[in-house]
Amino acid sequence: MNRNKIYSIIALVILLGVYGYESFLKEEGAFQIIQNGKETKSNTNEYFLPTSTTGQVVHHEGYSLSYNEKYEQSEWVAYELKKSHLSKNNFKRPYFEIDKAVRTGAANWRNYKNSGYDRGHLCPAADRRYSKFAHDETFLTSNISPQEHQFNAGIWNRLEQKVRYWASKYNGVFVVTGGVLKPKLKIIGDENVSVPNQFYKVLIDNNSGKTKMIAFLMPHRNSNKPLYEFVVSVDEIEKLTGIDFCPELDDAIENKLEASDSYKNWSF
Repeated sequence: MNRNKIYSIIALVILLGVYGYESFLKEEGAFQIIQNGKETKSNTNEYFLPTSTTGQVVHHEGYSLSYNEKYEQSEWVAYELKKSHLSKNNFKRPYFEIDKAVRTGAANWRNYKNSGYDRGHLCPAADRRYSKFAHDETFLTSNISPQEHQFNAGIWNRLEQKVRYWASKYNGVFVVTGGVLKPKLKIIGDENVSVPNQFYKVLIDNNSGKTKMIAFLMPHRNSNKPLYEFVVSVDEIEKLTGIDFCPELDDAIENKLEASDSYKNWSF
């Protein structure tokens, strides 16, 4: 075998070794991201988290989520919005990124391109302005759902603003939000991202005295109706979604709170 051929073989072996090592590092890095996503980052989140119908719960620094691969979005996103989190910082809007902590693979943001739907945040970026990292983290694709623009910028935005008002008034609230996911929904994109017909938001106040809850269920269209007309019992949302909200609460308290559709203890 001549010297040139030997050198070619050696070069090929080195190239394959480098490629294999780089692939190993990528796989190891991806595995580590998924493992980190399994660890709760907040005692509050750990206590107030709903159940997951998919078993795929991911914890980020600013929120936790339960990803539903069938519908290519989260069935819920949950986070505590403290009064100290409220900020007027105006960070530059980043690009959306695929959430690598989702084991089954989060949907690509390109599914929304030219779909006619907004990339609707579930945990709003405006709720995470207390740091640039927390703000930018809301632009992971596991935190979005297809929303009509008029809905996203209209009634849904009004509700998000009201949540911030309550967070200030009650020294923080815990928020769970998502779309109602069920078969035969409209889909968009190459990955068949489902478009919910309804969106919900469940709030828990555990800071201003006696624990209280309120839940909203909104059709996926804009409305000029007052927000209190969308108040429902948590039980109703549980029946629609199969999710158990606040399973760690004492059963007697949980059952009483979740059966009520009263909003008298919340300032509108």
